[in-house]
Amino acid sequence: MRPVNPEPNLSTYLHFILLSLSLRPLLASANWRYRSRPDLSPPTLNNTIPATNEVEKGYIFIAPFSGFPDSTHHGPLQPGPYIFTDTGELVWSGFTYFSVWAANFQVARYRGQDVLFCFEGKHNAAYGHGHGHVTFLDQHYETVLELRAGNHRLMDKHEFHIIDEKTALIQIYHPVPYDLRAYGGSEEQQWIVDARFQELDIATGAVLFEWSSLDHVDPSHSVLPLNPNQAGSGHNSSDAWDYFHINSVDKDPHTGAYLISARNANAIYKINGTTSAIIWELSNTTSSSNFTLSPGVAFGFQHHARFLPSWTNTSANPSREIISLFDNSAHGTETGRGSEIHLANSSSGKIICLDHVTRSATLLQAFYPPSNTILAKSQGSTHILPNGNALLNWGSAGSITEFTPTGKAIFHAALDSGALGAGIQNYRAFRGNWTGVPNEKPAIVALEDVLEGRVEVFVSWNGDTRTRWWLFYAVHGGKRIVLGEVAKEGFETSFAFNTQNHNHGFNSESANAAITYQAEAYDARNRVLTTTEAVKPDVLIRQFRAKDHLAEIGSGGGVSTQHAAEEQKALTL
Repeated sequence: MRPVNPEPNLSTYLHFILLSLSLRPLLASANWRYRSRPDLSPPTLNNTIPATNEVEKGYIFIAPFSGFPDSTHHGPLQPGPYIFTDTGELVWSGFTYFSVWAANFQVARYRGQDVLFCFEGKHNAAYGHGHGHVTFLDQHYETVLELRAGNHRLMDKHEFHIIDEKTALIQIYHPVPYDLRAYGGSEEQQWIVDARFQELDIATGAVLFEWSSLDHVDPSHSVLPLNPNQAGSGHNSSDAWDYFHINSVDKDPHTGAYLISARNANAIYKINGTTSAIIWELSNTTSSSNFTLSPGVAFGFQHHARFLPSWTNTSANPSREIISLFDNSAHGTETGRGSEIHLANSSSGKIICLDHVTRSATLLQAFYPPSNTILAKSQGSTHILPNGNALLNWGSAGSITEFTPTGKAIFHAALDSGALGAGIQNYRAFRGNWTGVPNEKPAIVALEDVLEGRVEVFVSWNGDTRTRWWLFYAVHGGKRIVLGEVAKEGFETSFAFNTQNHNHGFNSESANAAITYQAEAYDARNRVLTTTEAVKPDVLIRQFRAKDHLAEIGSGGGVSTQHAAEEQKALTL
């Protein structure tokens, strides 16, 4: 027999309403942010170490995404490329500019012009690769170029690196049939990934150089054996054994040699740009590494290896080379499911000196996370900046840190906030200068608060970096009257005024006529950049706040149980 439920009282309903609201996904953190662009819900950077005056100049370029499946309410509401300031102010939302999945977003120079580029394509999170192409945008955020791999290959997500403003280095995940019995495979296990990279002429797409891992590195060098299938089981082309896993490529423009990072071999290789032969290997494996590793140098499952010819005076010695890399020192899932490998207590950025006389590798500088507990089990980057600072992106851990050359943290931010910050990931992060000149007009809206007797005008210009202040106008009958000016301090700027003098000084016969509002953008030299359209005021919709609403219900005293039940029903629909 079903028990009879007691008659609910008001306190029971209020408790239930409050509980239901507290359990809701915290999606509102990205809503109600920009009145002029209510369609934008960018990540909310959580700056736990505010930027000091020691940070390098320039904007931050990231492309965060969710490490969880869609509709789990974790990670950014709108994944994609973004430009931010040090304070977390949005400069440009690239949401919808690139299709499907975007990564490796950065600013670069191509043929004397500043450009943005980004990988876009299919992301295979389970196997750590993706297929697609790279798209270039100009300073107007218009597509000017798309580049794909050559020689009937598919470009992978891991690398796109412009050399000398003319060529680009890309990485290719290329599955091929292979006899894997010597590596513990059965007769059914016949697929391996031949990790390749190409250098392309950007203008023509012509392949200038191509290198194959299977031609030079035996699969026995992998630190992730074929079995127990931590890097693919080899049963088919979609599950090919990824024994090598190239995730970065660089080139010395003076010698023509290449530098590659092989994540699943825990190794860095220098490649002859003419013969394709391996010049040297740097790894933890004493039998194959050409260098003895000094204390602190050891690394594993690394990313983003780069030549650093000008980092210190040590590089003036031709018998020495300096490189940087991101040392993950971890492999596995972020959810704790499946097998994991930890080689250190935290990930780090490292600058390493290779001495070809002593055949030794020495740690020049390491950059450890502020909490010293971040283990990025995938992705990551170490961007050495022009002033010697290092911007570290903690990959699958979803945060970035800038360090001085001596390793002091001077800026740290998680790449989203609240529940949305759980599971957020970012492949690489960069800092650089950029001048954005959008072709589109600024967005503007005027909202009238009838209860408060005021109007507030909001304006924003996605991607603009030149505006320093806005001038606001009331417009009627072909005439404009200045309302005021406001310095631009963030993505959106607003100006508010009382509506007591609603005609703003126009002739009395215009008092009841429609008045519109517009704004003008001015640069640092007080030149007009653009003028918005003139808009009529809309009625302000106040943001619903559950705490205030529940307090109002509770203070009524005579609120009926039926009323409270209706409130509960409305809040849970």
